[in-house]
Amino acid sequence: MKRDIHPEYVETQVSCTCGNSFTTRSTVTEGVIRADVCSACHPFYTGKQKILDTGGRVARFEARFGKAAGSAKK
Repeated sequence: MKRDIHPEYVETQVSCTCGNSFTTRSTVTEGVIRADVCSACHPFYTGKQKILDTGGRVARFEARFGKAAGSAKK
């Protein structure tokens, strides 16, 4: 392997929006990773449904193009 080309592998603190945090190792230079979901709040692991709004994309789409009055299916 070539020397001095690989990033540093350091301990990294991962924090989720639900408040859960844990330590892992990563090559992230800041030493902090912010996650939207983790195993403590992800519906697959908890068995509960949680609506995740990704920045209001659906609302932005509906505002731009309007909600369809009826279905276009025939």
